[in-house]
Amino acid sequence: MTWCSVPLPLAPTTYYARGVFMANKMTIFDTDPNAKPKERVTFTDDTVGRFHSGIQGEDGTPEALSEWRISTGDPVVAQAVAQLFGGEPIESERPSENFVDVFTTRASIPVVLDGPDAIYADMKLWNRSKLVHHCDGSEFLSPEEKAGKACGCPELFAERKQAAKDFIGPAPSITITFRLADDPDLGLFRFQSGSWTLASVLHEYENALEAVDGPALADLSLELVEYVVKKGPNKGRQVSYVKPVVKVLKAYDDAITDER
Repeated sequence: MTWCSVPLPLAPTTYYARGVFMANKMTIFDTDPNAKPKERVTFTDDTVGRFHSGIQGEDGTPEALSEWRISTGDPVVAQAVAQLFGGEPIESERPSENFVDVFTTRASIPVVLDGPDAIYADMKLWNRSKLVHHCDGSEFLSPEEKAGKACGCPELFAERKQAAKDFIGPAPSITITFRLADDPDLGLFRFQSGSWTLASVLHEYENALEAVDGPALADLSLELVEYVVKKGPNKGRQVSYVKPVVKVLKAYDDAITDER
């Protein structure tokens, strides 16, 4: 079963260095007959792969991508997503169980979300590798002795965002768990984001999923946003970024019926 989705506009090559980065990586599996794929791994969580809207460049600088990167540690999963969404499995040097990347050719991928619980969000502030503030925006979630007590975060969204920017307040930590509509049996995938833009509309996605009342077909997309700053010291500066977007389409059962 194949779901049709229209790719979103791609960002100019001046903004993204995906091709440059890939040129320095080794392609494995089918494209390299001498390569020996690592054995299938047992994952530490319930997912078989992760979706990414960016990557860390060779100089350590985060780079945004206009098309989804999918990482996994399972060569079967890597081959499957490459066949579905384009790209080739590429082994990275990351010390991670998800050491294989597939740079897809898709900015929008149909997924299946199992109700509102498929989306989880909290707020976290890290000091190096230590979690120093963990809340839901109103109450602490951890540590145990603080859980349930008022966290003291500002009520206004803009003030929370500024506090995080100043490193005195927590930032969003969002996790979306889903299956691929084109191959649900492949397993669960996960997308994690700290996007304030995504955090500002999560309630809309959750409401849409509640209205479906069951597994829902949705598009998980990377949308290019471009604008010119109109005020302040940066007036006239062109800004470009990619934001993750979830569009809940219909009940998954209805989508299956429509395809028959």
